[in-house]
Amino acid sequence: MEKGLIHIYTGNGKGKTTASVGLAVRCAGSGRKVVFTQLMKGNHSSERNVLEHLDGVFVIPAEKNFGFSWNLTEEEKAEAKEVYTRQFERAVAKAEEEQCRMIVFDEIISAYNYDMIDRERVLAFLRNKREDLEVVLTGREPAAELTELAAYVSEIGKVKHPYDNGTPFRKGIEF
Repeated sequence: MEKGLIHIYTGNGKGKTTASVGLAVRCAGSGRKVVFTQLMKGNHSSERNVLEHLDGVFVIPAEKNFGFSWNLTEEEKAEAKEVYTRQFERAVAKAEEEQCRMIVFDEIISAYNYDMIDRERVLAFLRNKREDLEVVLTGREPAAELTELAAYVSEIGKVKHPYDNGTPFRKGIEF
């Protein structure tokens, strides 16, 4: 049995989600099954449109989009924590049910950092995951305990981005 490892894509640059999608496509292209889920994002990203049509890829949608964490009240953050923890649990259950080789948690690091997911459940899963399961985490500034568990940590740094000059996010490029 091939050992599954933990990957982190982090940094302030564009491309964390893109890298995780590429890895999911590569895994699915090898005939293996993948679960892909995005936390702290809506269900309308362009990458999801493609992933939902690939054989062996199971996309777990968000129940609700809460928007940016800094705009949320404490009550909304508490609700988000319940919703994101359920989404996490559904993704883990699907990966087990289908015996998937990979599970991608896009923006889970942000949910973890803002206490908008059950941190203990995430850590318990990562520490006790199925031996052959590859796990991909994305988001900025991963906590030390996440980095310690990872075999791969790739930092994507921004040198320049059109958003800094007022160019809005573009469909098919940023979302």
